[in-house]
Amino acid sequence: MSSRNSFNVVILHNIRSAENVGAMFRTCDAAGVDKIYLAGYTPAPIDRFGRKRKDIAKSALGAEGFVEWESKKSLPALISKFKNENFQVIAIEQDKKSIDYRKVKLQKRNAFIVGAEVTGVPKNILKTCDIIAEISIHGQKESLNVSVALGVVLFRYF
Repeated sequence: MSSRNSFNVVILHNIRSAENVGAMFRTCDAAGVDKIYLAGYTPAPIDRFGRKRKDIAKSALGAEGFVEWESKKSLPALISKFKNENFQVIAIEQDKKSIDYRKVKLQKRNAFIVGAEVTGVPKNILKTCDIIAEISIHGQKESLNVSVALGVVLFRYF
């Protein structure tokens, strides 16, 4: 995304499934995201012993080697860092304060956050975000898979 005169990052917070992490690496590569931050217990492409994680690599199809990434334990500290660097922080989540994701206007620096598969982005984190963007659901299920939701939002803009 840097070539479009912007800088965009994605934060994966407490994503349990390595397959979802791999899928999101692939999506971020395809969309041109500049960097991925793995927060909380989200698994990284390299384990603590320096070995490549096959479960992430399988669904990422090599994208984990192309998209810059960094692990961070504290999501509040990461959000604070982005706010100090003039990023617009956008949570992709269902909430009574959310707006339709199609109405979000991106700035030059954007940080998109997605959260745990079952519980989503924690309420205390949502309070610190500039925007909470929601994808309208028309079917019987109340939400999309986290990796699918990220893809829908990223490809709206990139």
